[in-house]
Amino acid sequence: MAKNNLQEYAKAKQQMCIENDTISNTLFDEYGVNRGLRDINGKGVLTGLTRISKIVSFAETENGQVPCDGELWYRGYNVKSLVKSLGKEEFGFEKTAYLLLFGELPDSRALEEFSDILGKSRTLPTNFTRDVIMKAPSKDIMNSMTRSILTLASYDDDVSMGGIDNCIRQCMQLIAIFPMLAVYGYHAYNHYENDSSMYIHRPDPELSTAENFLRMLRPDNQYSPLEAKVLDVALMLHMEHGGGNNSTFTTRVVTSAGTDTYSAIAAAMSSLKGPKHGGANIKVMEMMEDIRTHVSDWGDREEVRAYLSKMLDGEVFDKKGLIYGMGHAVYSLSDPRERIFRSYVERLAAAKHQEKMMNLYNLIEELAPELIAEKRHIFKGVSPNVDFYSGFVYEMLGIPSELYTPLFAIARIVGWSAHRLEEMVGMNKIIRPAYKSVMKERE
Repeated sequence: MAKNNLQEYAKAKQQMCIENDTISNTLFDEYGVNRGLRDINGKGVLTGLTRISKIVSFAETENGQVPCDGELWYRGYNVKSLVKSLGKEEFGFEKTAYLLLFGELPDSRALEEFSDILGKSRTLPTNFTRDVIMKAPSKDIMNSMTRSILTLASYDDDVSMGGIDNCIRQCMQLIAIFPMLAVYGYHAYNHYENDSSMYIHRPDPELSTAENFLRMLRPDNQYSPLEAKVLDVALMLHMEHGGGNNSTFTTRVVTSAGTDTYSAIAAAMSSLKGPKHGGANIKVMEMMEDIRTHVSDWGDREEVRAYLSKMLDGEVFDKKGLIYGMGHAVYSLSDPRERIFRSYVERLAAAKHQEKMMNLYNLIEELAPELIAEKRHIFKGVSPNVDFYSGFVYEMLGIPSELYTPLFAIARIVGWSAHRLEEMVGMNKIIRPAYKSVMKERE
């Protein structure tokens, strides 16, 4: 009864909040305040300096800046080159994690030591899976993981001890066990809520992060080399994306306050799970399912174009007038991650006999930018982003949608950790932005 009374009270009061918390657009213009720390062109306001990564979307010319094909750099290395440099049977997650954390590519000995330590760190406290992860299973695996992260602080005798070495230890432990928190959280939910069998497979310290994820997820522990390779590349491409994305900035803001590693990473998780940040590929998958349902011939260019046009007009799907997976806040001509990833997606689609679906993705990738430019009068360029294909890959790998955003977190915790370390070493000043009060004084 109390809950119902509270719900009714909240509904009754929501209009007061809307009336008293709405701020006119004219005030933002009057005081020169950028909504969401972005100017009218979508360019982020400079709030810090970093050596960890760089995003390129415009090129300097005699006439100023012009859009160019996107580039993503990790610690001075182009991500395209990092992926291309991998051997056919070599995995890149661990090597790239070392690079982002410590600023240098590891030689074979350093990589072997780093991978060995990560492998041996893939352990949880005694009965943690039973007492924490399985205790209150949730369909929202991000919430389940965040609860586990904060609970792990209780098992760390040096949770609040300062020092870069302690932070490195904590970050590496979390990087190692994130796949376990995600997969075990999903299996607990799937068992208790969906009445399915539960599998709790221990990770193999000799395997890569991508291999262990698939091994722990699947009932039979089996996966193909191609499956593991494609997932590994996906993790590499999602690992870091500059300090300006919401969850990384959250990490730096919370870190600047002097909080512990577990709290900082939990805050980043809470940011990433937002549908405007980490849940984009789920929306792409929902959109693609809608297209598959309502377009009778996936290869008919005009029929697909007509349906996409209705989507942009807000007549079909969720009626928000968007084609999900198209466009990016930073990139214009192309998202380099999508360009790199597409060849791996095509290889996996061929292996899974999903060529027809791949052709549909390719057709939408071709048609959507034309339609968006035509209907929205956007001339800076619109291109598919990495989320356009990532959900398709996860679907082909048999990964449930509940784990799509957690997979993002499994990759991005490396970037968060690197930025936490850089904030502690290179900034050492609490982030405290200013807000202009537009409150009306009352008698």
